[in-house]
Amino acid sequence: MSYLSNAQKLRAAINGAGAMLTDEQALTVPIIFPAWRGDGISYAAGDRVMYVGVLYKCLQAHISQSTWNPADAPSLWAKVLIPTPGVIPDWEQPSSTNPYAKGDKVKHNGKIWISSIDGNVWEPGVYGWTEVTSDA
Repeated sequence: MSYLSNAQKLRAAINGAGAMLTDEQALTVPIIFPAWRGDGISYAAGDRVMYVGVLYKCLQAHISQSTWNPADAPSLWAKVLIPTPGVIPDWEQPSSTNPYAKGDKVKHNGKIWISSIDGNVWEPGVYGWTEVTSDA
């Protein structure tokens, strides 16, 4: 068996294992996800790729084009916002396609907030967030 054949089998196994991970788990091993390519690659909804050091999830099946990169095509790609376990990230304004989930924690304006709703696209302090005032 050739090295190329073995490498292709290993990549297929890694892709299969990566597909079973939650977004939170995927962020702990981003190196297993392939880099986004804009040269006619077929992406399926749910596929994850790395682009400029950020993990993205495909929202709808499509054939890639160079101008549809994950950072510039929010109808096709959503940045994975689930925090790394034990790390509370700074709040980022999500689009409607990648909102925060109930229980997600973020830092914003010097405070820690926890999302009290699923599908949360609002700024902490406006709606859908509860300020964490203890070690909750």
